[in-house]
Amino acid sequence: MPSGRVHEALNLTALGLGSLAYLALGGSPEDPRALAFALAYLAGTFLLSPDLDLAEKEVRARRRWGLLGLFWRPYGWLFRHRGLSHTWVLGPLTRLGYLGGLLALLGFLVQGVLGFWGVEVRLRPPSFGLEALGFGLLGYYLSQWLHLVADGIWPDHDLKRLRRPR
Repeated sequence: MPSGRVHEALNLTALGLGSLAYLALGGSPEDPRALAFALAYLAGTFLLSPDLDLAEKEVRARRRWGLLGLFWRPYGWLFRHRGLSHTWVLGPLTRLGYLGGLLALLGFLVQGVLGFWGVEVRLRPPSFGLEALGFGLLGYYLSQWLHLVADGIWPDHDLKRLRRPR
């Protein structure tokens, strides 16, 4: 299986080629949809790699989180390597859900601590345009899918395991 560096090189090559094609077809680099796509693709490549499910082994994506990388260790305990976290639809959703849960917990703690000191804080999630959010999800999922293809996991991978031998 490819190393983390190989996964990143493949993803960056695909992003570069896709960006060249986008620009050649008259796309604008200032388009918010293109920015959302590129940022989510890079986040999926460098911060939210499917290999975060390796609980005992230190992976590049977890190191990039710095001290916050410790919060990803329970994710590795929840999902065995190349299990549900390495599926085409649910795998990327598990990482987004886990990250959303961590952010919600952090927001709750910040409100509680500041509320204890008498400071009222109303934290709201950022509002994105629905179109930019869709392009961001597309970029994130494409980065995840390229990782899975490099690992030899194709969309029908799970279906093959469900079939019974005759």
